[in-house]
Amino acid sequence: MIPGRVGRALFVFPGLLALGSPAAVKPAPQAAMASAIPILTATMVARYPHDPSAFTQGLIWREGALYESVGREGRSEVRRVRLADGRVLARAAIPPAQFGEGLTAHGNELISLTWHDGVAHRWDARSLKRRGVFRYAGEGWGLAGDGRSLVLSDGTPTLRFLDPKTFAERRRVAVTLRGRPLRDLNELEWFDGAVHANIWHTPYIARIDPTRGVVTALIDLSAIAREVGAADPEAVANGIAWDPDKRRLFVTGKLWPALFEIRLEPRRP
Repeated sequence: MIPGRVGRALFVFPGLLALGSPAAVKPAPQAAMASAIPILTATMVARYPHDPSAFTQGLIWREGALYESVGREGRSEVRRVRLADGRVLARAAIPPAQFGEGLTAHGNELISLTWHDGVAHRWDARSLKRRGVFRYAGEGWGLAGDGRSLVLSDGTPTLRFLDPKTFAERRRVAVTLRGRPLRDLNELEWFDGAVHANIWHTPYIARIDPTRGVVTALIDLSAIAREVGAADPEAVANGIAWDPDKRRLFVTGKLWPALFEIRLEPRRP
């Protein structure tokens, strides 16, 4: 998420699961993981090209295309991308001083966050022309929508649920894993009644109950991360997109040369 913050391990509960350093793509011991929380393994269904220079911060599927928010100051933009070959079909620049972050859709608009500027941009989904901005307090990391509210992560263990028309906060929920706060929730996606969040600098996605904030499962992307074999410590898994019509799940990462359709299966003992 934040360039330069490398090497700090994230321990979510001692003795059971350490979601570790930037290079941590190996799963924790099977027995420990099984005793902790359900683990779903990501099995590759298909592999597609992805721009290896894209510092992916947000990813969604909408009306037959991928939309992607790309970060870093001076290079941040919102894109429409063709799945088959990764070609950028349309793009809109985010102001160069801002660091683009999470992305979601609501109605005929896209909404994208910025990291520390407190600005969310509104875009026409068809033309990618900017329609306006929202203001919010704190950092912006991930953004998703459940059809009624927008869900924002900010690096803390808190998810904020916002009014999609005003960006006013409706409620918030504290995210916990085995009773302990879970922070560094990065890119977000909503599907099957739950929030799904990349956990920054780990190969895991947390499935979060939106009412209680409890992590109900972890999705293990270790095999996918090994397939990519990224050398850059910031080239972490980040990007979740759900196609509700065909029930397809896509994942990618920052600076990854590939995007994957995956199938979720219970981890075998």
